[in-house]
Amino acid sequence: MSLCLFARIAERRIEEAMARGEFENLEGAGKPLVFEDDSMVPEDLRMAYKILRNSGFVPPEILEEKEILTAADLLAKAPDEQERYRRMNKLQVLVMRANMRRNRPICLEKNVEYYQKVVSRVEIRGSCDVTDCKK
Repeated sequence: MSLCLFARIAERRIEEAMARGEFENLEGAGKPLVFEDDSMVPEDLRMAYKILRNSGFVPPEILEEKEILTAADLLAKAPDEQERYRRMNKLQVLVMRANMRRNRPICLEKNVEYYQKVVSRVEIRGSCDVTDCKK
């Protein structure tokens, strides 16, 4: 049997099921599909990670990205200069650690407007004594 024949059989069965109303009232009907962003996962590991994710395991790359985005958000909301400096150092360490584990650097500029807001809020005036920054 050729694949074309299988495709026709499958198409006919789908049409019959639609005629019987078997596709009505399905969970999520009328809602947009949610596509998972796995751009941070190396291409050769995506299928394995998808299987793990479907079984409830979250890949470390996804956890890292989430931690980095949270740190960037906290940096944007830092109340004073010393706190911004501390949060900026933490963000830098997180990004450096993630980049060391990957074949390509992390791109924080997925949302360019957000990235520009974060960068514009970071001001370092003068030097910061190491003992002051550890408080």
